[in-house]
Amino acid sequence: MSNKIVVGITQGDSNGISYEVIIKALSDSRMLELCTPVIYGSSKLFGFYKKSLSEADGVAANVISSPADIHHKRVNIINCVPESVVADPGRPTPESSRGAFLSLDKAIDHLKKGEIDVLVTGPFNKASMKNEGFTFPGHTEYLTKEFGKEDSLMFMISPAMRVGLVTNHIPIKEVAPSISTEKIVKKCKLMCESLRRDFGIEYPKIAVLSLNPHAGEEGVLGNEERDIIKPAIEDLKSEGELIFGPYAPDGFFASSMYKKFDAVLAMYHDQGLTPFKSLSPDGGVNYTAGLPVVRTSPDHGTAYDIAGKNIANHYSMLNAIYEAIDIFRKRKEYEEIRRNPLKVEIPVSRGND
Repeated sequence: MSNKIVVGITQGDSNGISYEVIIKALSDSRMLELCTPVIYGSSKLFGFYKKSLSEADGVAANVISSPADIHHKRVNIINCVPESVVADPGRPTPESSRGAFLSLDKAIDHLKKGEIDVLVTGPFNKASMKNEGFTFPGHTEYLTKEFGKEDSLMFMISPAMRVGLVTNHIPIKEVAPSISTEKIVKKCKLMCESLRRDFGIEYPKIAVLSLNPHAGEEGVLGNEERDIIKPAIEDLKSEGELIFGPYAPDGFFASSMYKKFDAVLAMYHDQGLTPFKSLSPDGGVNYTAGLPVVRTSPDHGTAYDIAGKNIANHYSMLNAIYEAIDIFRKRKEYEEIRRNPLKVEIPVSRGND
């Protein structure tokens, strides 16, 4: 019996770079000391991609039928897709999208049962997945529904910054009508709770971005700041939270003000992810905060243009695995402190003072 954290990893779209970055990440000599990886996918596809990766020679794969058969000194694979699967790097196919869906569902089933500890998801193609009956904008929304939560927070994590989103995968024209004081308050509370529970920051300091240029310019460029965002900030402050803003995004990131905060709440996808990916070019992690389980993923997509060429950077996948392990441990510490506040002495961060 091992006490190592069991990390479930879904294959994502097998014709993208998922298998390459997964195999490269698991080739790291430290990995099997930290956790027990379980890939949900195909041993056939794993073997296909491994052949082209010289650094993967030492990766020993163990095919199992369930987590009960885990080998804690090897990389484990649970076959979730038909044996007839064929690799076709560089383009989405119905087969590769179906495989992504099957691997995700099997991993979620085991996560719900507690047979794996955390989940790291490989990227898939949203348009192709929709053709296979996947009706959600992405992993975040699907996992939120699967674990019975009304809401969650798409939370981007890197050593440089943490950025959460009020709205996720929606068209720009729908952003303004989708924002409300209540929604901003809810997302901020999810962020505060995650920073305390998942990152050990007892007094998190959060910056909220504006929606309009120049933070609305006192209503000249829009009223959302005055009518929606500022009331949300005041509500949160009245509850004792350290919430500040709204800040105009251009000056906020250009002046490095983000370094003074534990996290930033952006109003929409590209407002948050453009600076995040620019300032965290290789190792960013997408984390779904607010769930009863830990789920992370690399912050990149399928990258069909470089699939099968052995040039994909695996650092984001590596960090997604490390982050999942760290958050799992932090949660256990947090829960132990809450159960026995007088018996456990664990240093707690005060965040950015």
